Amino acid sequence: MSDTLGFDFDFAVQAPFRMQPGLRRLAPGTPQLTPAALPHRGVSRHLREKLAVLWAFADDALCAVPGFDARPALNALAAHAAAEHPAAWQVDGARWRCAGLGWGLDADDEPVGDADSGWPEIGPFLRQIARPWRRAALLSLAFCEDFAIVDAAGPAPGTIPWLAVALPSVWAPAEKVGRPFAEIHAPVADNRLITGAAESLVKLVTGPDRWERFVWTITPHPRLHAHPRRYPPERSAPALLADASGATLAAQSWWRTERQSFIPVPGTQQAVFCIGVDVQPLGRALADPARAQRVHAALASMSDAVLAYRGLTDARAPLLAWLQAQASGATPAT
Repeated sequence: MSDTLGFDFDFAVQAPFRMQPGLRRLAPGTPQLTPAALPHRGVSRHLREKLAVLWAFADDALCAVPGFDARPALNALAAHAAAEHPAAWQVDGARWRCAGLGWGLDADDEPVGDADSGWPEIGPFLRQIARPWRRAALLSLAFCEDFAIVDAAGPAPGTIPWLAVALPSVWAPAEKVGRPFAEIHAPVADNRLITGAAESLVKLVTGPDRWERFVWTITPHPRLHAHPRRYPPERSAPALLADASGATLAAQSWWRTERQSFIPVPGTQQAVFCIGVDVQPLGRALADPARAQRVHAALASMSDAVLAYRGLTDARAPLLAWLQAQASGATPAT
């Protein structure tokens, strides 16, 4: 059973909980991208938050190693998007167009919009973005996912030389750009399985096959955008109110998930890393008692290091009480 943006709950939530790569090969035809806007179908909150972030904080979201050429990866991503979602995204040589926004870019990276576009602000936004970043910005707005490039062939194999990440999960893209995969994951708690396999993982995801993995946590933060400068670390755990009841805690908590997948870049040792973030109220996400029980088992089995890393040390006991009540159908009143 899959949730919004392809998060596979049954595959992702396991007990005992372990920090591990958890890669799964994608079956042919499995979509990796989610259009943020389609004609006559409305828009996603991802588009609204991304536009706000990129307009105000583009330098925090769009980061690259000086001199890195992202064009092969961007062209591969655009071609993949057009094949996967032809109604949402079209490529005509060097001309790209997002149908849902009514805007595109010509061969000179100049914005081209429909006269009756419902998003008149997209043109001015793209014009004030530095020209080398306009294609990344248009792709970022066109799809819910954020993007990065994994390079297995650079001076330091396994680096992330380029990112377009408007909705990070309490990490700063500018602090990750240019760093090796293992170094990026060094702060992660219980990271031995991930960092120990870093070299083989990079070779795997930059190979010919497509892969995906999943991440989840519980947070007090309702927004998709969680850059640490606008999301203080002390708020990374649900704040306990005076009664510290599980019901009170759950009512102010959110279920944050990521589906991460990789699109190979033909003719290179690179892959586009796609990050699809979703945030739902905890009670809605875990309304199914079976799901609540599954998360209870996973949370109960987390190590102290993982709890501290995720800011859940103090919140675990009341959350476990709420999850148990939810699983038994006797959830306390909120």
